[in-house]
Amino acid sequence: MDYQTQMKIRRALRKPLVTYLFLAMQIVAFLLMTLDGGSTSIETLVRYGAKFNPLIVLGQWWRLITPMFLHIGVVHLIMNSVILYYLGAQLEAVFGHWRYFVLYFFGGIAGNAASFAFSESVSAGASTALFGLFGSTLVLAKLYRGNPAIQIMSRNFSLLILLNLLFGLFSTQVDLAGHMGGLAGGYLLSYVLTTPVVRFKLTQRRAVFGLLYIGLLIVLIVIGVGNYIWW
Repeated sequence: MDYQTQMKIRRALRKPLVTYLFLAMQIVAFLLMTLDGGSTSIETLVRYGAKFNPLIVLGQWWRLITPMFLHIGVVHLIMNSVILYYLGAQLEAVFGHWRYFVLYFFGGIAGNAASFAFSESVSAGASTALFGLFGSTLVLAKLYRGNPAIQIMSRNFSLLILLNLLFGLFSTQVDLAGHMGGLAGGYLLSYVLTTPVVRFKLTQRRAVFGLLYIGLLIVLIVIGVGNYIWW
């Protein structure tokens, strides 16, 4: 492989390709919903895969995934897309493509599972996955103690996390359970994944956090199903 080809590959790897992919998926989904009944229509949202607890209990478990790519109204889409673009680009550069993909995807699943467990509302939005990314910034501050840039980024996003959680306490339109679930999921997953630069030497420690994440999902799903079986 010649030098120019190597440089092209390196430049491509530095681009936030996974972030672009997630952005494209949610924009395409929004356009499809807009043309098929509107993104603010409950019927359309449910048809396209929003979190709807009764259908999840009946076996549509994919609804723990699809909501993170759907949005309710253009303002919702723009806000989450802007956050995803700026936060995602930074974190994808730190974690690398595949770790970042796992972090976003499974952080979002944890958030949607928490929403399934503690909220009966029909919900959608990338915020469950975005809070998974927020959770990772708290871990990065511990993994990169000697890196001033990482420390500043972590402090800035810690303030944003706090403001969002406080806002969620006073707004019925915010899925606070989904946000907190995503935050917890992203926090645990970041210890499991670590980064290409920083790796835990003790595999057992990473395994413990992995088991904690799996345990969190199981507990949330059991609670969500139990809300229908027991009552």
